Amino acid sequence: MIGAGYVGLVSGTCISDFGHEVICVDNDPAKVARLTRGEVPIYEPGLETLMAKNADAGRLTFSTDLKAAVASADAIFIAVGTPTRRGDGHADLSYVFTAAREIAKAATGYTVIITKSTVPVGTNRQVKEIIAETAPDLDFDIVSNPEFLREGAAIDDFMKPDRVVVGVESPRAEEVMQAIYRPLYLRDFPIMTTGLESAEMIKYAANAFLATKITFINEIAALCERTGADVRSVAHGIGLDGRIGAKFLHAGPGYGGSCFPKDTSALARIGQEHAMPMQITETVMRVNDGVKARMINKLRDLCDGQFNGKSVAVLGVTFKPDTDDMREAPSLTIVPALVGGGATVRVVDPQGRREGEGLLPGVAWHNDPYEAAEGADMIVLLTQWNEFRALDLSKIATQMRRARMADLRNVYSVEDASKAGFEAYVSVGRADYYQS
Repeated sequence: MIGAGYVGLVSGTCISDFGHEVICVDNDPAKVARLTRGEVPIYEPGLETLMAKNADAGRLTFSTDLKAAVASADAIFIAVGTPTRRGDGHADLSYVFTAAREIAKAATGYTVIITKSTVPVGTNRQVKEIIAETAPDLDFDIVSNPEFLREGAAIDDFMKPDRVVVGVESPRAEEVMQAIYRPLYLRDFPIMTTGLESAEMIKYAANAFLATKITFINEIAALCERTGADVRSVAHGIGLDGRIGAKFLHAGPGYGGSCFPKDTSALARIGQEHAMPMQITETVMRVNDGVKARMINKLRDLCDGQFNGKSVAVLGVTFKPDTDDMREAPSLTIVPALVGGGATVRVVDPQGRREGEGLLPGVAWHNDPYEAAEGADMIVLLTQWNEFRALDLSKIATQMRRARMADLRNVYSVEDASKAGFEAYVSVGRADYYQS
C-alpha cells in the first residue's frame, strides 16, 4: 500500500484483516515510526484496535522502503493524495505519477498495480504508459479500484461495502482482485467489474451526486425559512420516496471534507477539458459557497447586526462528527468571519484541536461546552458531535451573558430553547426564529 494516509491506512488495515500480508509504505519516517509503535495519526473509530490486532498477528507492517516492499508484492495499491491543484481546480496527480515511476523501477515479475487514489478519467491509462516507459520489460496490469469510505464509518464501509468497483482489462488481474476481496465475495457483497474509465467516472459521479443532494436540501431550506415550511418535514417527506432516499438530506451549513469539494472541482474541470461542461456540478459548488455565506449572515443578525465586541462559543469545527478532518470544513469560513468581525471566539471540539489550532488562529480552545459558553453572547452549534446532542440548555443559558443560540445542525428546537430560557434561537430551514 503506497501511502499511509487516511485511505491507505484504512484500506491496508482492512485488507490485512482479510488475512493478507500488507506493507504500508510512506515517505514520512516520523509517521512510519509512529505507526510501527501502534500510534494512529488520524482519528477514525475502530481503526486503532484493528490496526493493533493485525500488526500483532504479523500481517500488517509499515516501512519507508518502497523498493523492498514492491519487490516482494503480488499487488500494489497506489493510495497517495490527489489534492486540488492551485489555479485550475484539477486534481494534482504528481504524487500518483511519482509513485508509478518508483513502482516500475522496483517491481519484479508479474505485478498488479491498483489505483486506489481518486483520479480523473484517463489517469490509469497515463499510469500504464508511465510504467511501460519506465520498465519496458515489466509484466503488469493496471486496475482502477476507487474508495468509497466515509470518515467516521470507514471500517464498516470497507468491511460491509455497498459495492466494490473494480476496473480491469485482463482476466489475470481480475483473478488477483477476486483473491484480495475474497471475504467480500463469500459474503455476497456486490463486486462490480467494469473498464478503467468507467471505474474512474463512478467515483466522481457518486460524490458529485451526493454533494448535489446536500446542496439541494440546503437550497430548499433557505426557501423553507421564507415560506414557513419546515425543512425536516420536507426532507422526510421526499426521502420516503424510494427513488430519492433519506440519506444526505440534512440541512446545514454546507458540505466540506476531503472528498466532495475536491471531487466536484475535479469533475467540473474534466467536463471543461472535454468540452462538456458539468453545469449542475458547477452550480452545486457555487451554491455551497453561498450556503456558508448565508450562515454568516444568520449569525450576524442574531448578534444585533455585528460581531464586534461579542463573545461567541462555537461547538464543533471538524467538517462532520467522528473525524478530526478539518479540510474544507464550514468552520474554516464561518469562524474566521467571526474573528475578523471583532468577536472573541471560544471553540470546543472533541477531535478538532490538533488540526484546528493551526487553521483557526485567534480563537481560544476549551474542552467543555459549558466552560466555553460562560459569559458568551451567542453559542453556535456547528458540528453535531454526540457530545453536543444532549446539552443541558438551561445550564448553558444561565451561564451566558446573552442567551442566544444558532443551531446550524437542527439538533434542538424552538421549544427546547425557549423552555431553557434562551432569549433567541435560530436554526436552518425552519421559520422558527425565536426571540423573547
